[in-house]
Amino acid sequence: MEQYIQPFVRVATAVFRDMVKCDIVPDRAYFIKKDAFLSWDISGIIALTGEVKGLVAISMKTPTALKITTILTKETTPTASDIQDAVGELVNIIAGNAKSELEEMFRIVISLPTVVRGKAHMIVIPDERTRLLCIPFNIFDGEFINLSISID
Repeated sequence: MEQYIQPFVRVATAVFRDMVKCDIVPDRAYFIKKDAFLSWDISGIIALTGEVKGLVAISMKTPTALKITTILTKETTPTASDIQDAVGELVNIIAGNAKSELEEMFRIVISLPTVVRGKAHMIVIPDERTRLLCIPFNIFDGEFINLSISID
């Protein structure tokens, strides 16, 4: 499992360092229960298909998404659409770059990003065997973003 996860951690760290101009620090990874509601307000999700099936999601609270979008767009008051676009683009870049690293081992196709908004939303994985691994990252001194990966 480690071989699948490390490319996502490396890429996420580099993307936030280079694009958002901040360091993110990974915390201890954990598995989410199938029926768990998340404490996030917005998630960008990309499906993985091909020799590896699963998903990649980046989730966060609205204030964190607003700060990230402000940095990315240089807009002082980004719109809800700007925030959705920023979260979708972040997951797209992370999944795309990690896919490039993993293609030495597997042929992988990624979907277009989907952005889900709403307090305590769920990310449902239809396959009972597949588990969702979450890696929290500390950002902006005490706020968190969450990178979730499910690979079957």
